[in-house]
Amino acid sequence: MSLAAAGRRPVLADLIARPTDRARAVALDAALVLAGAAFVAILAQVEVPLWPVPITGQTLAVVVVGAALGARRGAAALATYVVAGLAGLPVFAGFTGTIAAVAKPSFGFIIGFVFAAYVAGWFAERAWDRKPVLAFVGFVAASIVPFLFGVPYMAFILNTVLGMDLGVQEILAAGVTPFIVGGIVKAALAALLIPAAWAGVRAIERNARR
Repeated sequence: MSLAAAGRRPVLADLIARPTDRARAVALDAALVLAGAAFVAILAQVEVPLWPVPITGQTLAVVVVGAALGARRGAAALATYVVAGLAGLPVFAGFTGTIAAVAKPSFGFIIGFVFAAYVAGWFAERAWDRKPVLAFVGFVAASIVPFLFGVPYMAFILNTVLGMDLGVQEILAAGVTPFIVGGIVKAALAALLIPAAWAGVRAIERNARR
């Protein structure tokens, strides 16, 4: 993808030698998107069962994929992941995948992953992923995005579809509080991994110039 957008800096995926042929360049982007979706599917299986929303490794994967691929490819990877799961592929937590997932209280968070990957990629495209502190701030911001979709969606499913009568405090206790510490830890881990990858790239470049 072009780096022509104002202020856009290369992300890790941009370091791959890009074919000059358009068809091959598109194929490369498609391969990166599929690899990103597969990575999210793998970490989705790292799960701590919890009702109504399980704790999984998905958020870490979403942030890493978004930062590594950039905003557009990252969002495309997560959109691919969502479509694959709804089509029946066992990519969601617990090796599940079905159109019926839309009726689960946790599905709103999955929708939010698409936008979270975009946000993580947006920060990476402005070089916030090069230094751990800036990366952590950007990745925490990206990690908040799924809650903006997931919590209202969860409340709708629980109260309107399932006929429960949960108040705001109960909704927050179920859909926000259990994930705060884990979200911070996963953002911190991503903020170590991605800058470390950039440090490795710089070391290779220095050795190549010698």
